[in-house]
Amino acid sequence: MKLFNAAMASFATLIAGAFVAAPVAAAQGTSVVVIDQERIMTQSQGGQDIAAKVEQIGTTIQSELTPEATAIQEQGQSLETRTANMSMEAIAADEALRTEVEAYAQRAQQFNRKRQIAAAELQATERAAWMKFFQALQPVLEEVVTETGADVMLDSSQVVWSAEAIDVTQSVITKMNAAMPTVEVTRQTLPAQARQQIQQQQQ
Repeated sequence: MKLFNAAMASFATLIAGAFVAAPVAAAQGTSVVVIDQERIMTQSQGGQDIAAKVEQIGTTIQSELTPEATAIQEQGQSLETRTANMSMEAIAADEALRTEVEAYAQRAQQFNRKRQIAAAELQATERAAWMKFFQALQPVLEEVVTETGADVMLDSSQVVWSAEAIDVTQSVITKMNAAMPTVEVTRQTLPAQARQQIQQQQQ
């Protein structure tokens, strides 16, 4: 949901100029059309393609992390069972056990970093895909504005009430389906600096 909301925010930025012009336009009796940004993102073929592909990449990432996560969980359960009746002093006094506990803690910390990096890469992947969508959307919005003779385009979330006749969402979706029925979604890799920042946060 956070990822989707971020994409929605990017969409809002795309037509921010229309939002700013709205009060003046309304006062002057300017022609206005309304779109539903959520519908465009979720009902267009391109938007649905992004959602499906990002989900698939997320599933792949999860499958890559699962074996190590399972192994760490099993190791943790084993250590918990073996140290259940031991004090911290007793664990510290057992050099072999202490070493194993410390190695487990380090392993778990490293895995947590890996998981955070994977989550950040998935976010970057979705963000890059939606940027392609928005780039293709811009000329579509302009085309709809030209066809309708509108002076201002608003998102429905910014409107208290509007007549159904001025809602051009379906027209935008139809044109987007023709312009971009599918979107290439490429799995992103975080730059070394971003990876390092995540690792430093966990130290």
